Amino acid sequence: MEAFGLLVHGFAVLLTWKTLVLMMVGLVLGIFVGVLPGLGGPNGVAILLPLTFTMDPTSAIVMLSCIYWGALFGGAITSILFNIPGEAWSVATTFDGYPMAQQGRAAEALTAAFTSSFIGSLVAVLLITFLAPMISSFALKFGPPEFFAVYLLTFCSFVGLGREAKHKTVISMSLGLLLAGVGMDTVSGQLRMTFGSAELLRGINFLVAVIGLFGISEILLTMEERLALRGHAASISLRVVLSVWKDLPKYWVTLLRSSFIGCWLGITPGGAIAASFMGYNLAKRFSKDQDSFGKGRIEGVFAPETAAHASGTAALLPMLALGIPGSGTAAILLGGLMVWGLNPGPLLFVEHKDFVWGLIASMYLGNVVGLVLVLTTVPIFASILRVPFAAVAPMIVVSCAIGAYAIQNAMFDIWLMLGFGVVGYVFKKIGIPLAPFTLALVLGNRAEDAFRLSMIGSGGDMKVFWSNGLVGSITTLAIVLLFWPVIDRVFGGITRLLRPKIACVAGCANHSSV
Repeated sequence: MEAFGLLVHGFAVLLTWKTLVLMMVGLVLGIFVGVLPGLGGPNGVAILLPLTFTMDPTSAIVMLSCIYWGALFGGAITSILFNIPGEAWSVATTFDGYPMAQQGRAAEALTAAFTSSFIGSLVAVLLITFLAPMISSFALKFGPPEFFAVYLLTFCSFVGLGREAKHKTVISMSLGLLLAGVGMDTVSGQLRMTFGSAELLRGINFLVAVIGLFGISEILLTMEERLALRGHAASISLRVVLSVWKDLPKYWVTLLRSSFIGCWLGITPGGAIAASFMGYNLAKRFSKDQDSFGKGRIEGVFAPETAAHASGTAALLPMLALGIPGSGTAAILLGGLMVWGLNPGPLLFVEHKDFVWGLIASMYLGNVVGLVLVLTTVPIFASILRVPFAAVAPMIVVSCAIGAYAIQNAMFDIWLMLGFGVVGYVFKKIGIPLAPFTLALVLGNRAEDAFRLSMIGSGGDMKVFWSNGLVGSITTLAIVLLFWPVIDRVFGGITRLLRPKIACVAGCANHSSV
């Protein structure tokens, strides 16, 4: 009941004309960047983040979160109409969404995608509403050792549970930690890795790096691929919407299963990509007609979209409650909160209740308004894809440059942004993931401070990370997750070795009973 009362208070904070206008602007911008191939949610939030610097924190985070919701919805448009995933997690949507468009059922596929996106996000927001306050209250008991253990758990889980090659994840994260140390040491006051440059005294600004890594690199990749877009037209009518919604109860098991998968992989670093493929594969496995998947089955749209959007939304739970982002976009939002002087984590729920519950209320309202908006404006946003990319790319680059310069009014930041754009381009070409790099760049300083304060308090004794049951269990879990691929391989090998013997014993027992 307390959470319900606080949520009502959040709606009271949210429901002002100014906030509602910013919400609509954010949704429209989000759908726009979601429709453009290669941009998507993280890139759109990173590029447009500087626009919010003059706003109050509540208005700014509402606008940014709505950009994210809009991008989540917009990614399905390119996947279904043009067979080009607007986001990496939209790949699974193309398997059945595009065949439906080829069969003249584009409106049905889009309605299914938008509706399942709404359902997945709604389930995740409900999870945030009731779990985030409980987690934050529990985390108020944390000291430096506990916080470092949580940061270690986050880093180790990205390595152990991530779908990318482990060595590439370690390389990405190590480079992020290295760059997080540039500038003045917050504990000793010493300068580190500045190489005599006055520009590096303040360190590498997180936002400049993110704009380059996500915005400029995607422009370079898209220019290289020279995308030529040919797709199907679509106009959604009320009759199609009601027809799809009428059939929703038939797929309640798929929607519930995909929502659960998405929420779990959003809280852990599994990510929306893994969630979408897992949701699709499980829907296919448990279907009575597996052969129909890939040929225009509507369940093949419901499953991945629900899982992906539940994952993308649930990733905000650890960011708000513990200050630990569960995805690249959550890491960018975390950086934005820090720019506005807010420290995500348990104290956020105590010191800034209006902000937190206004944000959670915006998740509900933003998803409802976003669903209505995309259902009514699909033809408009689909037509954006027919604008030559040569006309769109320069505007995006200029926006990136203005955003990077506006952060600290320094030309050096524009060059730094371009440098990170090249780095991001190279990383994507050789398959090094950007999410661990972004995570390490955001959390590197905080993890280092927590570790050093723990060492100072314990006199350099590493046993402090096992000094009580809470910190010891978190540290142990972090180590287990770090070596999980090895542990899983060992247990899998043992199981394969024992399986013939178990079968033999079972067979002998059956023979004896006969």
